Amino acid sequence: MGHVYANLELINGIDLELFYAGKLDEDSVRKVNVKAMVDTGAWTLAINEEIQGQLNLRVKKKSPATLADGSILDLDVVGPVEIRFKNRQTNVDAVVLPGNSEVLLGAIPLEGMDVLIDPREEQLIVNPEHPYRAQFRLK
Repeated sequence: MGHVYANLELINGIDLELFYAGKLDEDSVRKVNVKAMVDTGAWTLAINEEIQGQLNLRVKKKSPATLADGSILDLDVVGPVEIRFKNRQTNVDAVVLPGNSEVLLGAIPLEGMDVLIDPREEQLIVNPEHPYRAQFRLK
């Protein structure tokens, strides 16, 4: 199986809440469309500095992260970010990778959206057992 990519919409979660509260018009909600590599070995959403700037996400903390090559970096954690894929969405904080690094969609947002990797078609799909809305596992 090769790499699996998904087209996502990332939205500044604070902007979205202000819009829902009637304090921000819809055109002012910061959002960006990205192509992300689906990475089940990653913990959460990883974005790059450019996307952080486009969405104007605030830094919540710094956290050590182990990269694929085994190196450990102290990275910014920003958020909240709403991730949208097809008829699914979830809210997470994101780790900011340096420079123009590739966006990674990790295990927590995959679970939150109830989506799966179709290895035959090498694509991300909505869980066919729950096609109309996400279903969470609580056990």
